[in-house]
Amino acid sequence: MERLNPNSRRDAYGSKINRDHSLALVYGIPWLTIMLGSLTPLLPIIAPAPVFPPLGYIMLLGWRLSRPGLLPMWAGLPLGLVDDLFSGQPLGCGVLLFSLTMIGLELLEARFPWRNFWQDWLLACILVPIYLVVAALLSGTGFALSQLYLLIPQILLSLVAFPIVVSLVSVLDRLRLRRFKPMFR
Repeated sequence: MERLNPNSRRDAYGSKINRDHSLALVYGIPWLTIMLGSLTPLLPIIAPAPVFPPLGYIMLLGWRLSRPGLLPMWAGLPLGLVDDLFSGQPLGCGVLLFSLTMIGLELLEARFPWRNFWQDWLLACILVPIYLVVAALLSGTGFALSQLYLLIPQILLSLVAFPIVVSLVSVLDRLRLRRFKPMFR
């Protein structure tokens, strides 16, 4: 047993009692990281074909699959709107795809509440290519089905990036749930 410090009022473990989660971190980190992921098209990367993965969508999948009840089902609308504003897609494309993803994941969660990482990765391997193909077809650039091979590098990079994003989400989730000292005693 550790001795009490004569200058402190509490023991070594009492300092962790009566702390609360920061509400700004608890509710803000998931939304903020998804919106920051949607800002990645602003990075100065020049490529002849789409290569960079849709990090906003992958972050949405990472948060939703890691913490199913954290984001409400209507979160697809504002997060998709932010993604539309910065990705260059027509307004409503991200809103539609993010919202349909949230509804589909909610239905899947009600049907199969138990999952592991491999099943989540398989689900991402299905949802990310669908998202990229539908977004390319709705982009209004005259993208034809015969040009789908141009999306293969972006799809592969997105599927490789998913475990990295889920690891980042787990680190951010631990930060989100840290307990902080009260400001005033």
